[in-house]
Amino acid sequence: MKTKAILLISALALAGCGGQPFDRDDAVDLNAGAGGFGAGAGGVVPGSVNDPTSAAYFQQVVGDRVLFAVDQSTLSPEGRATLTAQAEWMIANPAYTALIEGHADEQGTREYNLALGGRRANSARDFLVSQGVPASRMRTISYGKERPLQICSTEACYSQNRRAVTVLAAGAGV
Repeated sequence: MKTKAILLISALALAGCGGQPFDRDDAVDLNAGAGGFGAGAGGVVPGSVNDPTSAAYFQQVVGDRVLFAVDQSTLSPEGRATLTAQAEWMIANPAYTALIEGHADEQGTREYNLALGGRRANSARDFLVSQGVPASRMRTISYGKERPLQICSTEACYSQNRRAVTVLAAGAGV
């Protein structure tokens, strides 16, 4: 009985291997196109970090965040450089809108940090507007100290939590 079951399973498995799987009309060759595996024209995979019109490219290459000093919402030179690159990208990619999140470290009260996060988000938005990004494509929100990237009580962690993050969304509504 055991041998018959094994033979039946083997026969069914081999039957599934027969035929011409690549002759189907609805098959899509995922390896088609220039540039190698999964790449379209020019080796760019749509939506990937190597696609300069993608949110992944914006996040990882342009940079989606700026950091702030303790109790500050004033942009540093590095922050202005990142936001300048963000503005250039957003102007070149008008199909995207942005939510700018303001964050704070865990020091201070909840209310103080919500207000500080709001000032940081507004500072980033105002800079983007000054660079030509329409204000209608952006909105801001403050999370204060409620969404830390790092959880510990050292300056290295605190400095990563004092930030404004530009989160992209495709579409006209913000």
